[in-house]
Amino acid sequence: MIKIALDAMGGDHAPEATVKGAQLAIQSFNDIEICLFGDQEQIRPYLSNEDRITIRHTNEKIQSDDEPVMAVRRKKEASMVMAANAVKNQEFDALISAGNTGALLACGLLVVGRIKHIDRPGLMPLIPTGRADQPYLILMDAGANADCKPLNLHQFATLANYYAKTVMKIDQPRIGLINNGTEANKGNDLTKAAFGLLEADNELNFVGNVEAKSLLNGQIDITVADGFTGNAVLKTLEGTAKMIFSAIKEQVMQSGPLTKLGALLMKPSLKQLKDKFDDTKAGGAVLLGVKAPVIKAHGSSNEIAIFNAIRQARQVVESGFTEEVVQHFENKALE
Repeated sequence: MIKIALDAMGGDHAPEATVKGAQLAIQSFNDIEICLFGDQEQIRPYLSNEDRITIRHTNEKIQSDDEPVMAVRRKKEASMVMAANAVKNQEFDALISAGNTGALLACGLLVVGRIKHIDRPGLMPLIPTGRADQPYLILMDAGANADCKPLNLHQFATLANYYAKTVMKIDQPRIGLINNGTEANKGNDLTKAAFGLLEADNELNFVGNVEAKSLLNGQIDITVADGFTGNAVLKTLEGTAKMIFSAIKEQVMQSGPLTKLGALLMKPSLKQLKDKFDDTKAGGAVLLGVKAPVIKAHGSSNEIAIFNAIRQARQVVESGFTEEVVQHFENKALE
């Protein structure tokens, strides 16, 4: 049985979205148990079925504007921190929260703990591409480490490579390094040094530098960057997708009856296209490099997004990803 610790109080729509998402997951998967960490008085009104769902009560939670590290250290009874400690103590296999991102990263690093020989864990979201042959692009790192060393980018690539192979079942993931040009000599000191490390690693299918404009064209499965660059790319892609669909809707509403009729006829196709770019279906962003799966769901997650984060956590645990990563870095240390 896979056991998942869910911060029921994290997110804009908690606890309703987290509780309902948990119940959807229980109905879909018969091999999971979920513990809801949070205020039982707020949780119970939304909990209609307690089959394989338990509650660990606490009145305390980490707020969105709390300073992350300080909150984790001082708010020992916060729902997120209690859930992280339960994972650390191996009571549960994975941790999920839609709460304060910085605090969850701190929980992953300071509470759950970093895997030995990994310098810095990184945050890895799956970006919808809209492509049938490659629905998602792996981005690593998306904001956990604003300043990086070449070693970090090399380890990010290794971690993402294992995720793509074990969880997503991609045989030879193609890895690209985000840069300001495709030539090997392009970039700053960080990307030039990282390029050399990635190119020299025979265990990685490194295809070279990739420009941001080419990320979604199907040439790569994984893109690697420092957290500052990765986060900027992620937010740009998210904002662009939303802007395009909003612009289409606005243009249709301002046009004449023939355009509106055409839009009505195309509505099913447009809905299918929008669904392809729905990031709630991908799950959450996974903190790679810690001793158990830690998944950050979007702050605005609804019950479907929480369900998909749980589905993703189950998939990561079931794949044996963490065990393979631990073994890889242990073997590297012995070489």
